[in-house]
Amino acid sequence: MINAIRVLFLCGLVWNTASQNEDPDALMKYEISRHIPNLGVEFTEYFHNVSLANLGLSDPGMPSAEDLLCLTDMTHWMNGLSSRQHWAMKMIDSWGSFPSGILTGNVYDLGNFDECLGIGKVIGSSRRIKGKYCFLIANRLKIATCLPASCSAAHMDLFVEQLLQKMPNFNTSSNSMRISDDSCQTSDLEAWDAVTIFTIVILSLMTTLVALLTFYDFFLCNDEDGPPAFVKSFSARANCRVLFRIVQTKSNPNVIDCLHGIRCMSIIWVIFSHEFVFTLSSPNLNNVDILSWTIEPFACFVVHGYYAVDSFFVLGGLLVSMIVLRNMEKTEGKLNPLMMYLHRLLRILPVVGMAILIYTKLMTVISGGPMFKSGYYGNEACEKGWFWTMLFIQNYAVLDICLDHTWYLAVDMQLYIISPILLIALYKWGKKAAGGIVVLILMLSGCLFATQMVNNYSMLIKNGQTEDAVANKHLYLATHVHAAPWLIGFLFGYFLHLNRGRKFQLNRLVVWTGWILSLAMVFISIFALSPEGQWGTRPLSILEESLYYTLTRLAWPLAICWIIFACMQGYGGMANSFLSTPLWQPISRLSFSMYIWHTFVQEVNSRNVRTNTYFSNYQVMLHFWLDFGFTLLMSLLMYIIFEAPLNIFDILLRPQRYAKEPKLVLKETEDMELKKPEDQIWNESPPTRAAD
Repeated sequence: MINAIRVLFLCGLVWNTASQNEDPDALMKYEISRHIPNLGVEFTEYFHNVSLANLGLSDPGMPSAEDLLCLTDMTHWMNGLSSRQHWAMKMIDSWGSFPSGILTGNVYDLGNFDECLGIGKVIGSSRRIKGKYCFLIANRLKIATCLPASCSAAHMDLFVEQLLQKMPNFNTSSNSMRISDDSCQTSDLEAWDAVTIFTIVILSLMTTLVALLTFYDFFLCNDEDGPPAFVKSFSARANCRVLFRIVQTKSNPNVIDCLHGIRCMSIIWVIFSHEFVFTLSSPNLNNVDILSWTIEPFACFVVHGYYAVDSFFVLGGLLVSMIVLRNMEKTEGKLNPLMMYLHRLLRILPVVGMAILIYTKLMTVISGGPMFKSGYYGNEACEKGWFWTMLFIQNYAVLDICLDHTWYLAVDMQLYIISPILLIALYKWGKKAAGGIVVLILMLSGCLFATQMVNNYSMLIKNGQTEDAVANKHLYLATHVHAAPWLIGFLFGYFLHLNRGRKFQLNRLVVWTGWILSLAMVFISIFALSPEGQWGTRPLSILEESLYYTLTRLAWPLAICWIIFACMQGYGGMANSFLSTPLWQPISRLSFSMYIWHTFVQEVNSRNVRTNTYFSNYQVMLHFWLDFGFTLLMSLLMYIIFEAPLNIFDILLRPQRYAKEPKLVLKETEDMELKKPEDQIWNESPPTRAAD
């Protein structure tokens, strides 16, 4: 998973020795907390008679307007405290103190964010004293403070410095404290820039258009004739019918039912793994416990969550080869790569562009909190490199990706671009071309092995390296790393194309052997490194780790291919019953939208907290189901008002010959969740554009 290993490694570096009660930095922070038990109370007692001298002005006759305004508001505040006025007491009541649980990894005391920002004392006819919430940084501890909004961070630093100098037993030379200006917030809303306004206008126009055409479809359309294609594309009524319809497809040999379940389980795995990543960066009371969690077998589902991505690549390659080869067979080998690319771009590019706008511009509009001052954490990466994401080359172009989970779209698009070459080769040369693809898979696996060996890259948390981002780029984000699973799925799709409609008669021994081997490959891929991941065990050699990483990139897709084959041929048993249940179909159709928006929901919910959190599997599971529910709602909303309506452009580009096949056209136009036009012919739900 993107950034998961990096986050876990950083947590390990910070808290490795702290877990053994030997971290000198943690002990230092604990000593600071003993000397200053309640910083807010100490502050008010010292500055109850504040003057210009406290602002560092040796010449009282030359203060600036900002200095005088800060001094005036501080005086009003101290007078309010002396007379026990409610607003003044709220300002000091909202302060944090040195956090408890320092030795278990807690570095935050968030105070009371809303109490501070809710202060608005009217002074005179035109003056209002507002609260300003800032973090006081003390040896990596972050403590909430609340002062008049007219006082800058520089003013506050002067106050804090004078306060600490007057305290006994406090060494100011070894213990630094400062107010973080980047963390300061007031109740004043920032003015929207032009891009924010543009984003809101686009969403408003799309919502209005969808509402009007839904009304037209519901009340004014003749049901016998049906609504026009334009109305159907924008009608929420029509799109919801498509999204939520349950199709019994057993009578259609061209539909692989189990793909719905595999796709849904994979996207759930992706969202669940990302839930842990966001929880690890939350203000946890017990960060030290993260280390003990990383060596639990359960943590392997998160640390090795990238196999969910390989499942999507297998499905992507499978559907491309099956569907396009089937079409080429009907058209005597004709293939239009440019039209393929155009269909793909029309379905993906607008959604990605809107996602960049919403992540970077609307996150602070809809939410806020003590840890939300800077908005989306990837704002800087998007300002510098949003165009790399729009060009689908971000996995090679930059280390910090705008919307980092969209690396999957880049890899998938790059593999899709080369697919016409492979498809033409398979159509013309058949099994000889398939043999060449097998050789290509082996060469790519050898490239991955050599990259890890030569650069001495390690993916184990305890072997974390200083150039972790570079290793992540070479071993996880690179297209050639994921090309092998995609090509295996591609070849499997070719195999199914050659044997479509054929029933394989397998004896029980072969079936059981296939299932045992596939399950063994699945569990080895996920859990094989669990014993070696223990902090006290001998680290794997780079040769052993390279072999594991390379071979599991082949084992996992092979296991997925067997599961699909067994389910198709009637040897899936309970697995097929579970994966092929029609209830997966709506979520499967919504999977691309869920992939795009799930990190938005998770970041908003994890960063707008007002109090400390507690890290445990149970607490993360609670947050996961909360975020999963909101992800479904947001994905449904964005699908209805933005993603599905854009299908009209894809309809306009379709060859006119489809107009003679009304049933096929209906199926294709309604399957708006598909990100490839070919997917619409083969299966109602494509591999999501999701990934880690």
